[in-house]
Amino acid sequence: MTSPTTSRFPQSPYLSEEGRRMRDAIRAAAPGLAARARAGEEQGVLTLETVSVLHEIGVFRITIPVELGGFALGAHDTMEVVRALGRVDGSAGWTVIVSSAVRSALVFGERVRDEIFADVTTWEGPLLFGATVFAPKVGDGRKVDGGWMVKGRWPYGSGSKIAKWGTVGFEYDDPDTGQRRRAMAMLTRDQYTIVDDWHVMGMSATASNTVQADEEVFVPEYRVVHTAEVPARTDALRGKYQGLGFMHSGIGTMVATTVAFAALALGMTEGALEAFVTQAKKRAPFNLPYPTMADMASTQVVAGKARAVVNTAAAVIERQADEIDRRALAGEDIHPWEEPEITMDLVHQIHQCLQVIDGLQLALGSSTVGLSNPLQRFVRDVHVLATHGAFRIDPMAEINGRDIFGLEPLPVIAALSSPPPAKTPAHPAPNGIPAVSVPRSV
Repeated sequence: MTSPTTSRFPQSPYLSEEGRRMRDAIRAAAPGLAARARAGEEQGVLTLETVSVLHEIGVFRITIPVELGGFALGAHDTMEVVRALGRVDGSAGWTVIVSSAVRSALVFGERVRDEIFADVTTWEGPLLFGATVFAPKVGDGRKVDGGWMVKGRWPYGSGSKIAKWGTVGFEYDDPDTGQRRRAMAMLTRDQYTIVDDWHVMGMSATASNTVQADEEVFVPEYRVVHTAEVPARTDALRGKYQGLGFMHSGIGTMVATTVAFAALALGMTEGALEAFVTQAKKRAPFNLPYPTMADMASTQVVAGKARAVVNTAAAVIERQADEIDRRALAGEDIHPWEEPEITMDLVHQIHQCLQVIDGLQLALGSSTVGLSNPLQRFVRDVHVLATHGAFRIDPMAEINGRDIFGLEPLPVIAALSSPPPAKTPAHPAPNGIPAVSVPRSV
């Protein structure tokens, strides 16, 4: 089995010294991270020791501008970091990915930026989490002098127990037109409560709890951004700060997030295969006369197929990460009409990884079901990842199938920009915006 520190291929030119340092630091810390993974599951959040280690490595700052004390890593760097975490603790990898929500603070303006990033080097954990910002159902708000009164219940606030700030979505009646519109608000820790409802089969240590404000809380005007303004404000960040991460287009940034989640699945598959090999070499089969399970042809076949999937997934994920970075450096965009195919390729790899991890557990048998066995945790975690709305394979395949047949795209989310002429729908979506697909990871 190839060591994670070696490769048969040249190192990607898009892996920076900082990205390499973080990846290697995670590998060095891997035994401790793995040992604490079960404790994190039991308490529903990463252990304080794990958060401290990750803080020292700097992984919660990967999307923060260099000028503000971060690293502004590119897609390939982030992929390497998350992949290394996935090998030992899926919840840690997930938490690091979603900590990139702190980048959204930059669209609020300089006053919010200065508030959020004042603690960039001292706060241990994500500075910011996002909960139910773009979901079908969000909170409620109303305009008042100087700001907004907001209340609501916002599920899936990953990292909520260890983050300092939270962003949430809300709807309001436009005082000028009476239309129902949307915005997102930045809340302080004293403006919401965390509900003890994250009791799940996998990714248990991500603290993806519901947060709520039963009574209205006041949010000053400068901590609110109207959702319709977010795409333009996000695009305006391009080139405003140092670092490859701020050279990506808006869609490039979102696709890079999907790359990171696919890399997490890949890392978990590598960790599962490593655990499988280690255990198969020590365990005797239940009903066959081999010294160990590793001596069985059927076990060898499972391992051989698993490695092929790992190598294939790595090739696809690394290529997409490199292309995102290449275009960023060249000043090129990833366009809305390209995104569905890219995302489908990545989602397909997630589901291939799921099948491999399931197969490894089935081949090794009931010895893997104990909660102290890392293999069962990889099984549970990858299933939670693959069932996330952004990564369910059949809806993603339908989106791509419509594209293949030249059918009108479905109005999933309003487009960030117009599709090319050949893709223009015959019937525009509401408000005249062409209904093209944009990354579901938003």
